[in-house]
Amino acid sequence: MTKAKLTSSRKMDHLRICSQENIETGTTLFDDVHLVHCALPECDMDAIDLSVEFLGKRLGSPLFIAAMTGGHPDTAEVNRVLAAAAEKYRLGIGVGSQRAALEKPELADSFAIVRETAPHAFVCGNLGAVQLAEHGAEWAERAVEMIEADALCIHLNFLQEVIQPEGDRSAVGCLEAIRQCCKDVKFPIIVKETGNGISREVASQLWDAGVAAIDTGGVGGTSWAKIEGIRADERGAAGDKALRELGDSLLTWGIPTALSVFEVAGTRKGPVIATGGLRSGLDIAKGIALGATLGGMALPLLSPALSGEEETYASIDSIHYQLRAAMFLTGSADVSALQSARTYITGTLREMTLE
Repeated sequence: MTKAKLTSSRKMDHLRICSQENIETGTTLFDDVHLVHCALPECDMDAIDLSVEFLGKRLGSPLFIAAMTGGHPDTAEVNRVLAAAAEKYRLGIGVGSQRAALEKPELADSFAIVRETAPHAFVCGNLGAVQLAEHGAEWAERAVEMIEADALCIHLNFLQEVIQPEGDRSAVGCLEAIRQCCKDVKFPIIVKETGNGISREVASQLWDAGVAAIDTGGVGGTSWAKIEGIRADERGAAGDKALRELGDSLLTWGIPTALSVFEVAGTRKGPVIATGGLRSGLDIAKGIALGATLGGMALPLLSPALSGEEETYASIDSIHYQLRAAMFLTGSADVSALQSARTYITGTLREMTLE
């Protein structure tokens, strides 16, 4: 199997496993975040303003449709449905890794459909840090051009690479590649983790490199250790047993999302996206109160997207209603006020933030 075919096939494996298997693990620690109740909200819940400014664009709400898929012809419909939702609600949306289409241009339609369906949405391209280090700004430019993106996400997924038999296990030069890309391109660069979180030390390095925003991608939701472990089981080869065991041992490796948001926001030089196990509008509200600008979701929208537009719209309406309720009960008439809402931090999160 060629490298391009392998990448494309892997995308379908990931989509199938995410939609059919239990692939969540760990804890976000959002249960340790308690928004302080306001008994006199002095605002109208129906008039609450969910809109938010992000990298120069006004979005309809802080809900960000996080990167999910693309790179195989059968993924195009999922991206179309998600893009239709992004257009309807004026949301930001990210596509899955564009590596497959950069290696095999005929797969570009599975990504390009996002911009075709959502001409006014804030669309983020997606490229791995390893591929950026290998190919430089040329691939970054091609990824953005492919979908007429407003920004490019550079993803960090080294735990996943460790467990993949075909994984890239060298991170040498990735930080410098990000720094150089920020200098060479005219569009914003967002750096995102894919399920293991970003620490304050790495966040500081990324801000210094010139990134425009950071996406935490913390522990507590989709586990790529678990997904790659399932793939290893399915292949059944003798060498894959060791990879499955490694995946099992790393199931909770990383920084819980609430803690990652707290750490990254403490170094803030730009907007922060809270992703990794957010499952409700209340989780988005907690992430914003901890310092995030947006709250990203992928898995909660995957099953609705596989069912169609109406199911996806219903899910987003429910998330928005939960978010409005949280804002109303904290007396927050808009997202700016929610960012200043007081919180009680308890339990493990409190212990870890005091270290």
